[in-house]
Amino acid sequence: MNDDDLLRYSRHLLLDEIGIEGQQRLLDASALIVGAGGLGSPVALYLASAGVGRITLIDHDTVSLTNLQRQIAHDMGSLDQPKVESAAARMAALNPGVQVRALARKADAALLDAELPVVDVVIDCTDNFATRHLVNAACVRHAKPLVSGAAIGFDGQISVYDSRRAISGEQPCYACLFPPESGFEDVACSTMGVFAPMVGIVGSMEAAEALKLLAGIGEPLSGRLLMLDGRRMQWSEIAVQRDPQCPVCGG
Repeated sequence: MNDDDLLRYSRHLLLDEIGIEGQQRLLDASALIVGAGGLGSPVALYLASAGVGRITLIDHDTVSLTNLQRQIAHDMGSLDQPKVESAAARMAALNPGVQVRALARKADAALLDAELPVVDVVIDCTDNFATRHLVNAACVRHAKPLVSGAAIGFDGQISVYDSRRAISGEQPCYACLFPPESGFEDVACSTMGVFAPMVGIVGSMEAAEALKLLAGIGEPLSGRLLMLDGRRMQWSEIAVQRDPQCPVCGG
């Protein structure tokens, strides 16, 4: 770290749990964010501001006017631009020292298999069941920790699925909790709506969990699912057990 870095990250350096060593781990780290919308916006901005050295964004969508109610990485000047390019520009303006790769592509198994070997953490900020399972399966294949969040209406949820421990039988993966064959129906913001701050709350927590994993601090949400009722602003937590018969990590 140079003098500018010491000043920029001084509030992290003052934290005993992070300090110079923890901040250096963030600067040396690589993260993959899948989804650059409501959840991906705060994740991308906080990871960039915190100094995560290399960040890759994957999203095939473009910015529309309806996005601006909640997707804070974008603005009126971003309309019709690829979301990853809009978010990358905002991240560069916030912290030019961070290397950002913007992939305006749909996340599929081939792309994830190409990207995951060189990242330290994956943050799922998508809005559909099928892509979440693709991301989870790739994380299990490559033994990468996954931070996964979701928000719709006034409800949100978040957990960490540490695939390094899932394949050893210690922790569940996403499919242990939400089996691929369970037939969950996707609920779209376009039909159900979403309270704008909900994606900010859940996305900020996803960023926090990712930074904790990268810096090696605190206790991650592995094996716990946090659920937020935004109407009452009340959190509840359930323990999540590994499914020995899981088709993804069960062996």
